[in-house]
Amino acid sequence: MDPQRLILFFVFSFSVFLLLDAWQRDQQPKPSAASGPEKAAKAEQAGPAASGAPLVPGEKLRATQAAVPQEGRRAVEPGGAIRVETDVLIAELNTHGGDLRRLQLKKHRDLVDKKKDFVLLETTPERTYLAQSGLIGGELANHQTLFTATAETYRLADGDAQTEVRLRAPASGGVEVMKVYRFHRGSYLIDVGFELENKSASAIQPYAYFQIVRDSKPPVGDSAMLPTFTGVAVYTDKEKFQKVAFSDIEKGKAPYPKNSEDGWIAMLQHYFLSAWLPPNGKAREFYTRRLQGDLYAAGVIVPVGSVAAGASASFSVPLYAGPQEQEKLAKIAPGLDLTIDYGWLTVIAAPLFWVLAWLNQWVGNWGVAIILLTVIIKLLFYPLSATSYRSMAKMRVLAPKMQKLKDQYGNDRQRMQQAMMELYKSEKVNPLGGCMPIVIQIPVFIALYWVLLASVELRHAPFMLWIDDLSTPDPWFILPILMGLTMIVQTWLNPVPPDPVQAKVMKIMPIVFSIFFFFFPAGLVLYWLVNNVLSIAQQWQITYAMEHAATQARKS
Repeated sequence: MDPQRLILFFVFSFSVFLLLDAWQRDQQPKPSAASGPEKAAKAEQAGPAASGAPLVPGEKLRATQAAVPQEGRRAVEPGGAIRVETDVLIAELNTHGGDLRRLQLKKHRDLVDKKKDFVLLETTPERTYLAQSGLIGGELANHQTLFTATAETYRLADGDAQTEVRLRAPASGGVEVMKVYRFHRGSYLIDVGFELENKSASAIQPYAYFQIVRDSKPPVGDSAMLPTFTGVAVYTDKEKFQKVAFSDIEKGKAPYPKNSEDGWIAMLQHYFLSAWLPPNGKAREFYTRRLQGDLYAAGVIVPVGSVAAGASASFSVPLYAGPQEQEKLAKIAPGLDLTIDYGWLTVIAAPLFWVLAWLNQWVGNWGVAIILLTVIIKLLFYPLSATSYRSMAKMRVLAPKMQKLKDQYGNDRQRMQQAMMELYKSEKVNPLGGCMPIVIQIPVFIALYWVLLASVELRHAPFMLWIDDLSTPDPWFILPILMGLTMIVQTWLNPVPPDPVQAKVMKIMPIVFSIFFFFFPAGLVLYWLVNNVLSIAQQWQITYAMEHAATQARKS
């Protein structure tokens, strides 16, 4: 395999990899009519066992069907809205169920209109993504209960570390329930908890559930050329990080541990996530289920413990809803940083991101950091690249002799191949010498691709001039065109393939590749452009030196 064919193979494989990923997402089973509202209604009538309600080990729970109220899909909400603002977010709670139905992130811009804040959670006719919680047992408050609040707006005051919202549920069965939200300064962590006062004559032993409900639509701006995962993730110390696709939930084949003493459950999308994070060392049961319409629930059930008659109890579970910032996630909960999924090349990608982030802290510009990282990678692979370019340079020197062999043997390909092998042997040229160095570098290239694609830190990060967002395509296509020009220069430096068809493909490839990169984030194209420029400089220097030496040898 000569270098040109290997490069073509790499480009083809990389393209197939992206297209196959997009095709798999597009071919996910669509919700069937049988699992819509009619099925949900039947399940609700049949009770929790028939509706797929989860079980805490050893005990079946009575619970309402965990679903989004139908009113939540309409423009008019059944309960009152409560607005909460901190320095980093604006949240909207609803007294119907005490749900968190909207979450606006003040430090992140909307993908389409960058003058607006990014909205992670929302409940609209077009989109459903919200956080629900409630109690299981008797007639305790759940996400169908109508709560009351003392105010409609809450704001984190200057100097305060947190603000608290308390929602009171109607007393039922002698048990008073207060649902409590605590929002913290500079944090996307929200403590969601319950306070119970048992005024009945007997002890109660309730459970609490915390769930995220979302439709299966990918986030706005998700590209078919660069598909990312949207779905559920479950983490336990024993089973580690596991993705759960909506299609697996639909089929009832979601492969994740149901019971554990540690771990969390999350809903992922490109750059952002929401996750329930129960404290470790406490029993919990994870569950996923298909709801009415195109809605899916992912949640966790935890025991509250026994509350004696006349006694009180309180507990809370943190909800993280915000950006996938790797350094911060690792400090919030074990394994939460794994939601930034670099795939099977994480062992390479994670150090690459660490170096990229360190460079950005030094230069204060992610685009410059990408350029410096490209230079560092190029220096590390300089010996391997030099070997590859020397092999290609030798092939260029032998090009006239190879053309003579082609003219001599014509269409007798077997004789020509034998003659070429004898020529390689006499000239001490290894036609595969340029292949291995390229193969070794491919995992690094793909790992860096995932780093630049998955890092929220590059979202809306400006570079210079017309590049004001490294996470989106170049609006003027200047970088892809420049990259295509560098590929043309590389083609001129490479030896001309003996196969006419292959030679034509090598000439067309820069144009095709440039068009392909029109859809890639500017940060990725910037990396490839800088890498190509450095490769041209190195290849030209080696090729010039070897051709000059060959010319001097012929003269002497």
